[in-house]
This record gives sequence, structure tokens and C-alpha cells, in this order.
Amino acid sequence: MIFASNHISFIDSVILPAVLDRRISFLAKSDYFTGRGLKGWATKTFFNAIGQLPIDRSGGKASEASLRTGLQVLARGEQLGIYPEGTRSPDGKLYRGRTGIARMILEGRVTVVPVAMIGTREVQQIGQKIPKAKRVGVVFGKPLDFSRFAGFETDRFILRSVTDEVMHELAGLSRQEYVDVYATSVKERATSAREQVMKDRRTPAAAAPEATAADR
Repeated sequence: MIFASNHISFIDSVILPAVLDRRISFLAKSDYFTGRGLKGWATKTFFNAIGQLPIDRSGGKASEASLRTGLQVLARGEQLGIYPEGTRSPDGKLYRGRTGIARMILEGRVTVVPVAMIGTREVQQIGQKIPKAKRVGVVFGKPLDFSRFAGFETDRFILRSVTDEVMHELAGLSRQEYVDVYATSVKERATSAREQVMKDRRTPAAAAPEATAADR
């Protein structure tokens, strides 16, 4: 079974396993497992303890390898947690889902349960090191069965339709504003804008030309 959740805070991956009666594995970016020093060791140990599996998010063959890792978890009859957006929301909105979740649903022949994390962003936002003591909630939707699409695992239209249905359910449960663009593209634009601002600050302003006799 797959649990598909919105992703608004780092602690989402801690809260969801805490409320389930069975162990759940998540696919997490490999950077969490390769840090150096005491902090790197502590992070790796923590993510291993809560069932996180390292994946490479660089795309291409790495994305296919991540898909296979998730399917192996499902083939063992274990629970798999997925954030369809592919990354944390930069602003609390719900963004377009990646179709990798649809491939796992159809190839793994499993049901998917939409899960809405409520209030976790107020506990710990991006860049915030120490969580705040706030009340959070977890809302589970009804299991979604997509067995009617068996055999269409490579149909791009079907994969998008399945993914969009999952995101529609998540939007209803979480009551987040839905934005039909990828969260990663929003983050990339924000990063580019910040870099441009820093570049402009480092570049001295051009000196104004001296007035000519005609100007005087």
C-alpha cells in the first residue's frame, strides 16, 4: 500500500510513521545520507531509524532506479510513503504531482491512501532548525483503487490522470491552494532571483557621465 502525502515540513516524515501501526518506508534524497562529521552521522542514523531510503533525484536513470526501489518495497508487502510533489512546498501551497507515483501504483498493483498533513509547516518551516511546539493533524482519505488502468503503466495520459486524481484528493483533504506547476520549478525561479539580487549587489553601479559644456 502507498500513502501519498502533501509535504509542507521536514517533520512530515516523522509525524506520519508515528501515527501508523506498521512501519513505513519513505524515499528520501540521498544528500541526507552522505553528510560528513557528527551532524552527517546523526542525520543518516535518524533517517535510517524512521525507514527512509536514499534515492538520487537527479532525473533520468536515477529516477528509474528510484522507481525500482519503491517497487521493491511494495513487492515485499511493506508500506511506502510518497510525496507526489517531489519536494517540500516552498510556501504552503499544493503543487503539481510527479507521475512517478502513478507508475508505482499501476506497476505495483496497489491501492493508495491520500494523507494530508495539517499544521506541520507552522511547527518547522524550510530553514528553521528548531521546531516549535504546535498542534498538528493528520487526515487520511479513502483508499483509491486504480486497477481499472492495469496494463497502461507506460501510457503518459493515464499516468497523468492517475496522478492528478491523487492530487485532487489531497487538495480536498488538506484544503491547500492548488497550483498546477511543479514545486521544483518555483524553487528554481526563487533561487535564480536571489542569485541575481546578490550579483547586482556585488556589481558596482556605473558612474554617471560627467556633464559636457553643451549640457551646462
